[in-house]
Amino acid sequence: MLTKFGPDIWIADGPVVTAAAGFHYPTRMAVLRLRNGDLVLWSPVALGPELRAQIEALGKVRYLIAPNSLHHTFLADWHRAFPQAQVFAPPGLREKRPDITIAGEIGTAMLPGWDGEIDVVVVRGNQITTEAVFFHRASRTALFTDLLQQFPPGWFTGWRAILARLDLMTAPEPSVPRKFRLAFTDRAAARAAIRQILEWPTEKVLMAHGAPVTAQGQAFLRHALRWLRP
Repeated sequence: MLTKFGPDIWIADGPVVTAAAGFHYPTRMAVLRLRNGDLVLWSPVALGPELRAQIEALGKVRYLIAPNSLHHTFLADWHRAFPQAQVFAPPGLREKRPDITIAGEIGTAMLPGWDGEIDVVVVRGNQITTEAVFFHRASRTALFTDLLQQFPPGWFTGWRAILARLDLMTAPEPSVPRKFRLAFTDRAAARAAIRQILEWPTEKVLMAHGAPVTAQGQAFLRHALRWLRP
């Protein structure tokens, strides 16, 4: 089910998926509507008839976005459903998913029709994944996939709960998981990206794995990213 998150932005939570070592992750997507009515689908979740109908009622699906090389599970299903849509992804996914026709890599290809409506910063220098962080100007929302996470108490059990706690995935507040912090081999590139992100007039922050932040988003990001902030 789609839920309105602000002007021309909606979110939908999808099913829980299983990742490496049996860790379970919730899924969340966002739908951004451009001024011309075209839709940008950010990190699509599982495709179902009800969700598809709700999205088609909003406008024409023109862009399918994989924000990093880890969020691609349902991308091919959406591309089959909307073959006219262009797929954009950051570096690394094209080699991982040769079955998906990727129109361009975020950070190198121009994203048509987005000027003045959606800003994108690619956070480079991480060995796990290259993540593209989005800013939707109309709603003043910054969108993160895996660089910011917070799972509720009890989400993980047994040894996975211990690892999640050590990794800061279940910290008292949303934060960058420790594994991602250690995977930054080019911190200068990461700091340059964070500098751009912190310049956005962010009011809301949407995370794929964590409760949305609905106020004082820029202050939240300054605090959450303080460990690597310029």
